[in-house]
Amino acid sequence: MNFTRMIALADRIDRLTTGIGRAVAWLALAVVLLQFVLVLTRYLFGLGSIWLTEAVIYGHATLFMLAAAWTLRAGGHVRVDVFYAEASQRTRARIDLAGALLLLLPFALVLIWLSVPYAARSWAILEHSHESSGLPVVYVLKTLIPLFAVLMALQGIAQAIRALAMLRSR
Repeated sequence: MNFTRMIALADRIDRLTTGIGRAVAWLALAVVLLQFVLVLTRYLFGLGSIWLTEAVIYGHATLFMLAAAWTLRAGGHVRVDVFYAEASQRTRARIDLAGALLLLLPFALVLIWLSVPYAARSWAILEHSHESSGLPVVYVLKTLIPLFAVLMALQGIAQAIRALAMLRSR
């Protein structure tokens, strides 16, 4: 596979993670509004809702799990900037390549390997909330774990491709 095709693949991965990230970013608004409603109903009317509470948790989990790859693409993840911030483009590319190949991809692959059976078991029994009036879709929530790992692995591949391209360029 030549570098032009590899860069095109990295661009497609970037578009995928950006599209998913932008779409789920709207969940932040939904989570805030739902939490506001929960607080109002609890303190003004003395009412609580397990269903709404779990909806906030699910929305929050979905937002963070599905937007993580987009955050990685945008450079928003926490890293030790002691050396990175002042490093040259080539040194940054080396760090990014090493991080993707030695840390991110192995972690994502292990997480996929461990989480797929976990989510599959949940789907097999269509797992519900332990709370009687909770959401009946715990299996969907657990599916976010391998999906997160796949998106992070894809973004790690795109990051590695871009780092390699930088290192091969003059």
